[in-house]
Amino acid sequence: MSGAARRAYRQRPSRAQLLHQPLRRATRVPVWGDLFIRIGLAIALIMVVVVIHWWDRDGLVDNYDGEVSFTDVIYFTMISVTTTGFGDIAPVSDSARMVEAVIVTPIRFAVFFIFVGTAYNFIIRRSWEKWRMARIQEQLEDHIVVLGYGVSGSQAVEELIERGVEARCIVVIDPGEDRLAEAERLGCNVMLGDASRDDTLRAVRIDTARNVLVSAGRDDTSILIVLTVRHLAPDVPISVVVRAADNELLARQAGANNVINPVRFTGLLLAGSARGEHIAEYLSDLASVGGRVQLVERPVRRDEVGRSIADLQSRGVGLRIYRNGVAMGFWEAGCQSLQEGDVIVEIVATTNGLPEGDRSA
Repeated sequence: MSGAARRAYRQRPSRAQLLHQPLRRATRVPVWGDLFIRIGLAIALIMVVVVIHWWDRDGLVDNYDGEVSFTDVIYFTMISVTTTGFGDIAPVSDSARMVEAVIVTPIRFAVFFIFVGTAYNFIIRRSWEKWRMARIQEQLEDHIVVLGYGVSGSQAVEELIERGVEARCIVVIDPGEDRLAEAERLGCNVMLGDASRDDTLRAVRIDTARNVLVSAGRDDTSILIVLTVRHLAPDVPISVVVRAADNELLARQAGANNVINPVRFTGLLLAGSARGEHIAEYLSDLASVGGRVQLVERPVRRDEVGRSIADLQSRGVGLRIYRNGVAMGFWEAGCQSLQEGDVIVEIVATTNGLPEGDRSA
């Protein structure tokens, strides 16, 4: 084993760590940032009271030496804000008492709630957050599970978010903490774990997922994950990335509905560029939500039944249909009369990253 491989192996979490890491989601403000903001706000409010007391020090009386110094003002401010009240320094004038009642008392409550809130945030809230994420984990449904957050997985998540999928509806599982931190910053639910294990997949309710995307970086690992997912979720659509052509059939036999080979797709783009300088650009345009056009797959509408694929109500350009699992091109006879249950693949124009006519995505 090479030195780099040994280091990578040592950095991988242990089996116990992989099995017991809970689901989590990023907070908007880091923990220490939140703490410093609270402390800074409390100090600022106390300094405001110090300034007010110093400005109105003639309304205070010091029963010890009869003189109110700046040190006395700071001391009186602290015992006043903390409601200690020893009585050695007290407001005696009407103006000083009004300042205490109208200005200092609200500030006193504000400082009190800041410290109570801080205690809640760093003690109670952590327990609450663990409980809340456990409830989210139990109630996961119709979510997208991304198994592996490498180059392909991260690109897929970013593209999903661009297409209008809410980040909170995406669950990412990966054995690398650094990669998960990137997904967490996007707002996704993340879990440190081994996606080939039943316990990990059950923890994210894989059987209730809308789709499962597998990109583990190695074909053998990806195929093992597909087998595990299909065992636990017989009806969930699975898409997997494999890089060797002879593994595509194995991935389909393992239960994958869609097998994507990035090497082959790159070859198609290269070959397309040899046939015309704009073909590769158009294929990339179709694949990305940022392009001017987009490929969309959808069920046939009721008002389209009996019509030709050339007469779609979505104003898209129909390319093919899938009828009972059989693909039919737009030139074939089956596409001249659409039937209920057909699945249409069409090209539509995009506006603001969403397909034309599909603003609700």
